[in-house]
Amino acid sequence: MSKLSHVHWSSKLTFILAATGSAVGLGNIWKFPYMVGESGGAAFVLVYLLCIALIGLPILVAEWLVGRRGQENPINSMAELARSSGRSKGWVMVGISGVLGAFLILSFYSVIGGWSLSYTLSSVTGAFTGQDADAIGGLFNGMLGSPGQLLLWHSVFMLLVIGIVARGVTKGLEGAVRTLMPALGVLLVVLVGYGMTTGHFGEAVSYLFNPDWSKLTGEVVLAALGHAFFTLSLGMGIMMAYGSYLGQEVNLLKTARTVVIMDTVIALGAGLAIFPIVFANGLDLNSGPGLIFVTLPLAFGNMTGGMLLGLAFFLLLTFAALTSAISLLEPVVEFVEERTPLSRVGATVVAGIATWALGIAALLSFNVWGEVLFFGLNVFDLLDKLTSKFLLPLTGLGVILFVAWRLDKEGVRRELGLEGFSASLWNVVTRYVAPLGVLVVFVSSL
Repeated sequence: MSKLSHVHWSSKLTFILAATGSAVGLGNIWKFPYMVGESGGAAFVLVYLLCIALIGLPILVAEWLVGRRGQENPINSMAELARSSGRSKGWVMVGISGVLGAFLILSFYSVIGGWSLSYTLSSVTGAFTGQDADAIGGLFNGMLGSPGQLLLWHSVFMLLVIGIVARGVTKGLEGAVRTLMPALGVLLVVLVGYGMTTGHFGEAVSYLFNPDWSKLTGEVVLAALGHAFFTLSLGMGIMMAYGSYLGQEVNLLKTARTVVIMDTVIALGAGLAIFPIVFANGLDLNSGPGLIFVTLPLAFGNMTGGMLLGLAFFLLLTFAALTSAISLLEPVVEFVEERTPLSRVGATVVAGIATWALGIAALLSFNVWGEVLFFGLNVFDLLDKLTSKFLLPLTGLGVILFVAWRLDKEGVRRELGLEGFSASLWNVVTRYVAPLGVLVVFVSSL
């Protein structure tokens, strides 16, 4: 029996905060608003929400269902459900892929989390104040070029993550999200409030929400498909691990809708916080990650109250990174704890150190290992491509196919409270629409 079989979330609200915290990450703070603005505004949002409904939400529910039925880590849960359903042992590869994906992603995600910590300190010390574009760019490039700086902040970030996860589900994960998610919400409201005073808030609203159907190309629809899948932390073993701590009283479909809505609201709120500052300062929206670490610091360094605003923004970024990072470590820790004699603390330390060590290889690819390439990619990019283009979509596809085609259909229907039209719709979406959507994302990414 699993050592963690008795552990459950203390409340549905806490679980919603944890699942939303996992979904809300660095990508929500800069990538989603940028995609919305460049891809047709409200037109893109509508396509994205349709993709969420037809692909993201069904897979999210499927991962929770597998975790809740298995009551163990993703690998054990998949193995047990395959055995009890009389299915091939090969389905365990879905769980293995998910846990491996979480481990690999956290190794380089922690490096970026370290950047946000570094910039939080820089905001406090006034490092951006009065600097021009070249100086701000020099700060960022200098950080990337310094193995010592990157190692320091990567290590600090991983220590925070290990410290939280080691305390367990109730004291660690729940305690963190109860603090970080409300704090993230408050900081976002403060930044949106500032955006309203810039004189460019209306421009930001128009940029985000005015539908421009002419921009809805096939490429944009594919981007919406891809983001709908990745934004909910699907295919990483996270939601299976989180589902293993769920009781039967939780309605999976209703809870998934709540998480999707909260994730989308926070992502759009980030756009309403960032874009007024960008427009007010005549900055470049097309700078990708540089928007966060070069463009915005330039604005913060040359505006009234910029030090406090910069601090608020990079705290927001750090909190978003932490809530996602603890969820990435959790499935790995759950697996190690259940498959070894190690305690929760021991399992977290072992998993955390292994992740931290791989992260060192990722951070060195920005400097001393810059010329070390695998298939034409440095270590950081290799980890990114391997997970986003292969492990995540294949894991998500495996989960939805298993739940839709290999689990007892009537049992799933009863567990989800489906009947009549809703049951038929679920069958069509999970058996055909969602798998096809994931396949399209997978093939197009190649």
